[in-house]
Amino acid sequence: MTDQVMDWDDAYQEKVFQAPPPWNIGEPQPDLAALIAAGKVQGEVLDAGCGVAELSLALAAAGYTVVGMDNSPTAISEATKAARERGLTTATFVVEDITKFSGYDGRFGTVIDSTLFHSLPVEDRDAYLQAIHRAAAPGAGYYALVFAKGAFPAEAPYRPNEVDEQELRTAVSKYWQVDEIRPAAIHGTMPQIPDMPPPPHPVDEKGRVMMPAYLLSAHKADQ
Repeated sequence: MTDQVMDWDDAYQEKVFQAPPPWNIGEPQPDLAALIAAGKVQGEVLDAGCGVAELSLALAAAGYTVVGMDNSPTAISEATKAARERGLTTATFVVEDITKFSGYDGRFGTVIDSTLFHSLPVEDRDAYLQAIHRAAAPGAGYYALVFAKGAFPAEAPYRPNEVDEQELRTAVSKYWQVDEIRPAAIHGTMPQIPDMPPPPHPVDEKGRVMMPAYLLSAHKADQ
């Protein structure tokens, strides 16, 4: 966060928003679901910062083997329970520090970041990008859905580290070959915050706010 780092486990225990976190929408983010539908996902998948892992669960239901990582034990417990209840045996979940995890070198054919990048302290981005690059196989794809600057008002009590396109490209291209950065949206159920107007963004057909974002597509060099 820009002003303070959120306690993610508190968020998943509903202590921060007094409700499920706004990013828990009960399904993958639509821009990432479209990647799956378009056949962009290959090999084993790392869901980086998976949360309660609706993305991982959708991937497993589509036949992929996926590992979801998050630093919140509460989120990982919920994801593991959901996989068990849905009979999804190809999704596994681990509590890890995404900036320094090890033991997966060269394993993943696809790495997907569903709203993690902007949640990290800026000083941790480089270590995160190195860690997931190390875990990726040669030629692996990397997709990241990241809040764009201006998504949140300056007075928001919790404001992610939003990026502009060049900032995102510069950070990622140090380790990955950037193929495309395009405008996208992060859908969320915004909490009611006293004395703060709702964000001036459109809503989708389910009444969720569509906040401005970028969808980055990149790959690891074949060597």
